Amino acid sequence: MSNVQHEVTRCTLVASLALSLTACAVGPDFIPPAAPITDKFLGANSRSIKSSHEDYRDWWRAFRDPTLNQLVQIAYNQNLTLLSAGTRVLQARATLGIAIGSFYPQAQQGTGSLIYTQPSAATPLALPNANPTQFWTDALAAQAAWELDVWGRFRRGVESADGAYLASIANYDDVLVALLGDIAATYIGIRTTEQLIAIARSNITKQEDALKIAKAKYTGGGASERDVFQATNILEQTRAAIPQLTIQLQQGEHALCVLLGIPPVSLAALLARSRGRIPAPPNTIAVGIPGDLLRRRPDVRAAELAALAQNAQIGVAEAQLYPAISITGTFGGAASTANGHNLGQIISSRGVTYAAGPSFQWNILNYGQITNDVRLQDAKLQQLLVDYQNTVLKAQQQVDDGISSFLQSRIQVGYLRRSAEAARGALKIGTEQYEQGATDFTTVLTAEQNLFQAETSVATASANVALGATAIYRALGGGWQIREDSYFVTAATASQMRTRTNWGELLPPGGNPQPPVPGLPSPADVGPTIRPPEW
Repeated sequence: MSNVQHEVTRCTLVASLALSLTACAVGPDFIPPAAPITDKFLGANSRSIKSSHEDYRDWWRAFRDPTLNQLVQIAYNQNLTLLSAGTRVLQARATLGIAIGSFYPQAQQGTGSLIYTQPSAATPLALPNANPTQFWTDALAAQAAWELDVWGRFRRGVESADGAYLASIANYDDVLVALLGDIAATYIGIRTTEQLIAIARSNITKQEDALKIAKAKYTGGGASERDVFQATNILEQTRAAIPQLTIQLQQGEHALCVLLGIPPVSLAALLARSRGRIPAPPNTIAVGIPGDLLRRRPDVRAAELAALAQNAQIGVAEAQLYPAISITGTFGGAASTANGHNLGQIISSRGVTYAAGPSFQWNILNYGQITNDVRLQDAKLQQLLVDYQNTVLKAQQQVDDGISSFLQSRIQVGYLRRSAEAARGALKIGTEQYEQGATDFTTVLTAEQNLFQAETSVATASANVALGATAIYRALGGGWQIREDSYFVTAATASQMRTRTNWGELLPPGGNPQPPVPGLPSPADVGPTIRPPEW
C-alpha cells in the first residue's frame, strides 16, 4: 500500500472516531425524580425514638445475642437467594461490556479461500489460443463495518446498561437487607415459640398440682368428681398446646435452615445458647429523618437507577429516526495462477486489494414504528418514575409501621406483665381457698386459664417489641454494608464459573483483587459512555 493510501485510510479512521466522539446524543438527559418526603417520622416524638443518624451496618448486634450474630454471618456466606442475586450482577456487568463494544466496529470478520477453476470445454473460454482456462484463485481478506455513533445510539445504550448494572447491585443490596431482616425475625419467632412451650410446661405443672388437690378432696369426700373432671379437662388442653407449638418451632427451624443455605437439619447445637430467651432490642432507636431513606435504602436506589436506564432507552429509540452512517472496508490479497496455487502472491504488493468508504441507511418508511417505539420507551420511563415515588412512600410507611409496632408493643408488655402477676396471685389465693373449702373449684379453673393466657400474651407481646425493632432497622435499609469488603458470588461459585468461561478482569482468579464496585450505587456512579472495549 502506498503512502497516499496509508494516509487516506488513517484519515478516514481518525475522522470517523472524531465524528462519533463529538456527535450529539439525542434523547433526554436523566433528571432525578422528585421524592414525596416528610420532614420527620410520625413516631419521632417518642422518647424511645431519636431523630439522630446512626450507622446501621451491624444493626442486629443491638440485640446483644451471640447466636443471632452467628446466624447472620452464616446466612451471608451461604444463602442461595443472595447468591442468585450476585450472579445477576455479573450478568448485568457482562451486558454492559456488550454495550461498550457496540461503540466500536460492529461487524468484523476474516475470510480466506483457495479455489481451483476448470471451466466447461463447451464455453467460449475454451477457444484455441485463449488464455489458460484452468487456474487457481487464492484470496485472504479482513472485513469491517463501523456504524458511527453520530446520534448517540450506542452511547445511550452504554448509559442504559450502566444504569441497569448499578441497579442490579442495588437489588443485590436489597436482597441482603431482606435476608438480614428475615434471619432476625425467624430467630425471634423460634425463641418466642421456645418460651411459649416453657410457659405451657410451667402451667402444666401448676395444673397437675391442682388436679392432685381435686383428687384428694374427692377421695376425702370434700368435693365431687366434677372437680376432678374439670381439672383434667384444663390440664389436657394445656398439654395439647405443646405439640402444636412444637410444629411451629420445627417449621421455624426449617425456614431458618433454608435462609442459612442448608437443607432442614437439627439446629439444636447452633441454638443451644440463649435457648428460650427472646432477644431484647435497645430501649431507644435512632431513625434519622425520612430524607435519609433516599441515600440508604437499596430499593429506593434501584428504583431510581431503573428509571435512569430506561431514560437512556428513549435516546436509543429516537436515534433510529436519523440516518445511520457507517464506514465499511475490506483489506486483503488475491491472486490467480495457472501453474498451481501460490499463497505467497496474495501478501505481496501486487496482490493487495482493499476497499473503503462511507454508507448510510435511513429507515424513512419506518417512521411510524420508530416514533411509536419512542413513545413506548417514554411511557415505560414515566411508569418507573411513578414506581420510584411509590417506593419512597412505602419506605416511609414501613418505618412508621415498625415504630408503631415497637412503641405500642412495649406499652402492651407493661400492661400484660401486671396482668400476669395478678393472675398468679389469683391462682395462689384461689387454690388456698379451695383447699380450705372457702370457694369452689371453678375459681381455681378460671385462675389457671387466666394465668396461662396472660403469660402467653406477655411472651407474644415481648416478641412483637423485638419484631417491631427488626422492622424499623429493616425499613431503614441498613446492613447491606457488610458486603463492601467481599464480592457478589462466593469463592466456590467464582471458581466454578471460571472453569467454564474466561471471565477476564470481570471475575479475576481467586486471590486477586476483585473489580471495585460502588458502595450503594446512585446515578452519580454512572461511568463515561465511551470506554475501551473489554476482552
